[in-house]
This record gives sequence, C-alpha cells and structure tokens, in this order.
Amino acid sequence: MTSKHASVWLAALALSLASVACVTPAEFRKVQKRVTDLERGSGKSGDGDRTRIADIGAQLDEINRNIQELQGRLEVVEHRTQEALDEARAARSDASRPPATTGAPPEVGSAPAAGDASQEMQDYRAAYAEWRADNAAGCIDRFTKFLQTYPASENADDATYWLADCYFKQGNFSAAVLRFDDVARQYPKGNKAADALYRQGEALLRMGHAKAAGNAFEKVLRDYPSSARAPEAKRQLDLLKTS
Repeated sequence: MTSKHASVWLAALALSLASVACVTPAEFRKVQKRVTDLERGSGKSGDGDRTRIADIGAQLDEINRNIQELQGRLEVVEHRTQEALDEARAARSDASRPPATTGAPPEVGSAPAAGDASQEMQDYRAAYAEWRADNAAGCIDRFTKFLQTYPASENADDATYWLADCYFKQGNFSAAVLRFDDVARQYPKGNKAADALYRQGEALLRMGHAKAAGNAFEKVLRDYPSSARAPEAKRQLDLLKTS
C-alpha cells in the first residue's frame, strides 16, 4: 500500500470513526494525527514509510475490534447518567416517604399479597396485572411510574425485572439490556440477578452483539455458578464458539 493510498484510506476511516460516538476523543485524535503525517509524507517512499503505514494499520485494526464493545459501554454510561439525574430530582421533590407496608412483604418475583392495601402495593399490583396480561405497553408505563414513585420499594428489584421483560417482549432490546443490567448491578444478591444477566445476554444476541452477549453469559457462570441459569449460559457459550 502506497502512502497516498494509505492516506486516503485512513482519512475515510477517520470520518467513519467520527460518526461513532463510542470512539474516545484520544483514539480519534490519534488517527487524525496519523493521517496528517501520511499526507505530509505522501510524496516520499521507503522503508520508513512502509513501516509507519504498517504500524498505523495495526492500530486501526485494534480500534475496529473495540468499536462494538465501546458502543455497548456508551449506552450503559448514558443510561446510568440519566438514571442518576432522575434519582437526584426525585430525592429533592420527595419530601416524605410513602407509608410503610404492613405484614410480611410478598415473595420476590411473585404477585403482591392481596391483603396489603397500601397505595404502593396497589400500584405494584396494577403494574403486575399488566405484565400477567401480556400488555407490554401498559406494563412498561405502570412499572416505570412505580419505580419513579417508589425507588426504595422492597419490590423495586422485581419491578425492574418485569419492566425489562416487557421491553424484551415489545422488541425494544436495547432498553431491555439496560434494565436487566439495572437488576444485576443494583441487586446482585437478589434471586433475579442471575436470570437478569442471562436475559441481558439473550437481548444482546437479538441485537447482533454476540461478543457482548458472551460476556453476559460468562458473568452468569463466574458470579452465579450454582444458579438455574448457569447450565443454560454454558450452552449459549458453546453455541457461540461453534457459530
């Protein structure tokens, strides 16, 4: 490859990278500098030029390998930033807590107890009823409002999981990935953490992100080796290796 051809190729790739928000500014500036260096020396030839072109090509290959992973990371960072802002606003506006529930809390992952008449539990039951009815839009609307109103609820982990599941059923896999991540990250000791990680992997597969999905399945095996999802995660990893 000549210096002139390499310069044109790198310039095109630099423009492509500029449109990908997940490439870090440092990486993009590095590519721009390399392109400029090549353009300045495009009229020269020799071993130094060829060595420099080979070095730049290797660096660009590495950047390309990281693009998919960086895209997923950017989505998660943006989501967590917005989530932090939402929580801060809620904390400022929430002058008082809702009344505590009476009696034993409902079993995690099951329908709320019918005898609990607090407003919080009424709202949870209404959202859960939408999930049971396979009404994805209603489920998303009600569980989103529930989590905004009762962020410290004992049922917040379940509500987040059902919300993620409704996004998955709706076909909004990117939103499902983020919400399943919320379950695993915020409630790592809950009984839905392993399931949420596995479901996150399923959603990533639907989006075509096989590498990121594999990372989720590996985390199930690493962090929850005794869970019911561990054998399924192992099968998914085996399938990914043969595909």
